[in-house]
Amino acid sequence: MAGESRGRQRRQVTIAGRKNLVAGAQALAVPVMFLTAWQVSSSQGWINAFFFPPPSVVAGAAWTMLIDGSLPREIGATLYRFTMGAAIGCILGLAAGVAMGASELMRRAGQPLVAAFYTTPKVALLPLVMLILGIGDASRIALIAAVAFIILALQAQDAIRAVEPQYVEMARNYGAGRWAVISRVYLPASLPQIFTGLRIALSRALVTLISLEMVSSTDGIGAMIWMSWESLATVRLYVGVLAAIVVGLAMHGSLVGLEATMAPWRRRPK
Repeated sequence: MAGESRGRQRRQVTIAGRKNLVAGAQALAVPVMFLTAWQVSSSQGWINAFFFPPPSVVAGAAWTMLIDGSLPREIGATLYRFTMGAAIGCILGLAAGVAMGASELMRRAGQPLVAAFYTTPKVALLPLVMLILGIGDASRIALIAAVAFIILALQAQDAIRAVEPQYVEMARNYGAGRWAVISRVYLPASLPQIFTGLRIALSRALVTLISLEMVSSTDGIGAMIWMSWESLATVRLYVGVLAAIVVGLAMHGSLVGLEATMAPWRRRPK
């Protein structure tokens, strides 16, 4: 019996490994075909190599910039602003969203202000924020925090309000106080939707930051892209775009892994 059980477990591991391998191959198939077609078309002169340099040339330039330290400096400047702004915005946004979702009074008081800021283009607020906080990183960090705060607050509020009322009533019937209801009922039940909101908030924050760097900074990925466009350094421009993609993918993968650890009960489509 023990041998049969071990054999069954080995077969299950093998099947799971094959499924993961197939899923990985399917995910990479389209990007690989696209890059291959791009490489061949640019190398053969079918498309303008100045505007569409071969991926191999872009990869070589990225490697050179990585070795000489210029690319890590640009990425580091962006990551510093992003981390500071996103951390402040997400912490405050989660707290505000939970409060508005759990309390009718807090929802009536806070939702109009949050909704008003949600519909306001954040880049349009840059001159006002720079007037108050100056032209340094503080203004950019403040806007990134605002983006993350508003989106996560709305998502967390909706997630809390979607929790089944009978769960809350059952906890209260067993003597749970307000904090116990929030930490033991509301948050566990709403974690999957909160993580969805977190992914949306951080992706919007990253897009906003790169846009801000294009118009108000001398370093960072956005500034690198903008200055490359101004000087018609198309290869360097593509390296900047590639850096933004890599940062975005790394952020998304980290959040997916964190969600799998903190909310393992969430069922994902196969």
